[in-house]
Amino acid sequence: MPPLDGIRVLDLSRVLAGPYCTMLLADLGADVIKVERPDVGDETRSWGPPFAGGESAYFLAVNRGKRSVALDLSRPDGQAAVRRLARRADVVVENFRAGAAERLGAGYEALARENPKLVYCSITGFGDDRPGYDFVLQAESGLMAITGEVDGAPSKVGVAVVDVLAGYAAATAILGALVGGGGTRVEISLYDVALSALVNVAQGALVTGTEPARHGNAHPSIVPYETFATADGELAVAAANDGLFARLCEVLERSDLLHFATNPERVEHREELVAELGRVFATATADEWVERLRSVGVPAGKVRGVLEALADARTLTVDHPTLGALPLVRSPLGASLRPPPLLGEHTREVLDELDG
Repeated sequence: MPPLDGIRVLDLSRVLAGPYCTMLLADLGADVIKVERPDVGDETRSWGPPFAGGESAYFLAVNRGKRSVALDLSRPDGQAAVRRLARRADVVVENFRAGAAERLGAGYEALARENPKLVYCSITGFGDDRPGYDFVLQAESGLMAITGEVDGAPSKVGVAVVDVLAGYAAATAILGALVGGGGTRVEISLYDVALSALVNVAQGALVTGTEPARHGNAHPSIVPYETFATADGELAVAAANDGLFARLCEVLERSDLLHFATNPERVEHREELVAELGRVFATATADEWVERLRSVGVPAGKVRGVLEALADARTLTVDHPTLGALPLVRSPLGASLRPPPLLGEHTREVLDELDG
């Protein structure tokens, strides 16, 4: 039995952080009812290409396991339907701009009156009325400033990582509130999530008062912990302690490098050491080095493209109502076999349940 079997989630969110949160809850067995605007739906339905049979890949990626109900919350009947849905829900998730939920009759006070046991989760950009998109949050939080090549421009991470982490944070907070008996409001700000995701980099800045630098694919505090060019591609090597470095030198047949015995010494002589390692790694292919390094327990991996990585991934296939067999990336939590919904696909079904 899935751990959240019997838990109903009213999903008033859209785009990424909120839908990712509710998808995680669906993966754990919750019945997630996604409320969307009639005719338009979640804006990610139009975020493409790529599309698959008219459905955007973006929407498909973060909405599996849900039922879609089309309601116009600007109309009294739509607001009345949301109140009825809230009476039978355990959780509400929303990421409206400040004040919008209240204007639409879906604010915390209004829905808590309908159901005092609700866990009501609000996801915002900055905890105020500023809009919050991942790209801006990466810039404002400092994450962009530490990402990119050493001598290049600041760069965003290749996926909307702040939104994804916010989804995990919101799901975790919701689960904690459910364990606590419900009847509470949970507030998650993307800005707080982004700052907390800086972990050791933020702590280093706090204790030194120094602005952190970009290190590209290298690590500011560990050497060697970066990519190297091989005979046919890039290799990621993470010799994160003195023992692993000794094994690395053994595989490379470079015992002379062991005079860099401690990590602080290796950090101090980073340029010299990395140059020597680079010359050795260039003599064989990435696959050859991966096999040699893994055989002695040194963490290493070939830098692969997404399709190459997915070829070895644990994916799942669901039966989509218009696309047929639809491949999806499997959630680390386990995954519902319910496909991402069509816009308004379950409106009649869900509203009929309210009358039952």
